[in-house]
Amino acid sequence: MLISTAELDSIMNDPDVIIADTRSFKEYSEGHITGAVHLDLFAFHWADTTKEGIEQFTNQSKNMFSFLGVTPEKKVVFYDTISGMLAARGVWMLMYFSHQNVSMLDGGITKWKKETLSLETKSNGFKPFNFTGKINPELVSGFENIKDNLSNMKILDVRSSGEYDGSTVRAAQSGHIPNAINIDWNENISEDGTFKNDEELSKIYDISKDSEIVTYCQGAYRAANTFVVLKKLGFKNVRVYLGSWGEWGNKPELPVEK
Repeated sequence: MLISTAELDSIMNDPDVIIADTRSFKEYSEGHITGAVHLDLFAFHWADTTKEGIEQFTNQSKNMFSFLGVTPEKKVVFYDTISGMLAARGVWMLMYFSHQNVSMLDGGITKWKKETLSLETKSNGFKPFNFTGKINPELVSGFENIKDNLSNMKILDVRSSGEYDGSTVRAAQSGHIPNAINIDWNENISEDGTFKNDEELSKIYDISKDSEIVTYCQGAYRAANTFVVLKKLGFKNVRVYLGSWGEWGNKPELPVEK
């Protein structure tokens, strides 16, 4: 799920490679990796994980990937400023559709620029294709699944400590999902913006590989970053809570701890 700057540089002209810049359009227009298209994934917040809500998320995501032009043989590379949450969100979303040939650029454009690799400012257009994909329901969680299994799963709250303890309020309720463990997603990243190595990450995520794990944050972006890290470490049973605190914290009937 990770690709190095050197490896991307060697395949960037391959017609079967799609490079997607997930930063803001302003950042994209000021300079991006040559050949990259712009895909602002922050436009796809989703805070409804009822059965109907997840179906709508799935349909909207299919439309987005059709617009992007994803076909079964395409390798898709998402990148961010660093090994960030937006690129990770793209990886998780395509894995949800069982598209395995997907990566994020380790170190993002910061590392790319530091190595003085190819940049441009002109916009690149999409080449749409009717994307289908096969849904893998094992990678996503709704609020009901968590509510019914609070004591049976490891719940990782990857937000800041302030959001977790309730001193930072970003929903009708503050605090965290009961039994959740707080490991800030920033712990995943080295000072240079790349992911920490597996040895360092394994010390942070000292959890049985057999555990059923759900990650969440405010809107399932930071949670996607931790999802990528856990899959990188070999965890098999990891889901992202799509609605995250943006949903849970705004449902007064759901339990909260501080």
